[in-house]
Formats: sequence, structure tokens, C-alpha cells
Amino acid sequence: MKTIEKDELFQSLSGFLKAKGIELKEGVYAQRIRQACNLLGDAVNATQKTARKAKDELDKNLARLRESLREQKAKAPGPSPAAASDPAPSPAPRTVKPKSSRKRRTAPVKRPRTRGSAKA
Repeated sequence: MKTIEKDELFQSLSGFLKAKGIELKEGVYAQRIRQACNLLGDAVNATQKTARKAKDELDKNLARLRESLREQKAKAPGPSPAAASDPAPSPAPRTVKPKSSRKRRTAPVKRPRTRGSAKA
């Protein structure tokens, strides 16, 4: 994203307000609004800069991770020639139980507490 210039937000806000029938004349209010717009622009620019740095760092670390995975995969031993000629039998397919046969959880049964013997 491109950076926000110093008075760009204030000019945009002034134009918007003018279209709505409100004109900002030079004075205390306009100065405060200009300061707030400049602070907001600085904050947005700093956030964009930080996000770019974080993205670059993430991309760098991701590239290192991919490289290490490629190296580990290259070092992994391949199948032996004997195993390649005799394929291993595939395991038997697993059966799926219907959902109705699953045990349902029920709320625990509350039993009245008794303390010793009760005398009347």
C-alpha cells in the first residue's frame, strides 16, 4: 500500500464535509482536526511499515522451513530394491460403524445424600 501524505486525510475530510454542507474554516477546530488527521496518518503509515517487515520476516522463515524440509526429504532413504519388486500387501479396508451404535453420554444421576442415621 502507498503511504499517506501529511495533509491528505485532512483534505479528504474537508472535501467530504464540504460536500455535506459543512465548511471547515481556519481556526482552533480546524487545527485540532488537522492534528488528529496527521496523527492518524502517521499511525497508519507506521502500521503498514510494521506489517511489511513482519511479512518479510515470515516469508524468510517460511523459505528456511521449506528448505529444511526439502533437505530432510532428500536425505530420507528410498525403498530397497527387494521391497520395490515385492509390493507389500495392502491392509484390509476398515469398516465404518453406523452412528446409531455409538454410546450416548447421559447426564449423571443425582442421588440424595444421606448422613448417618436420622433420628426422629
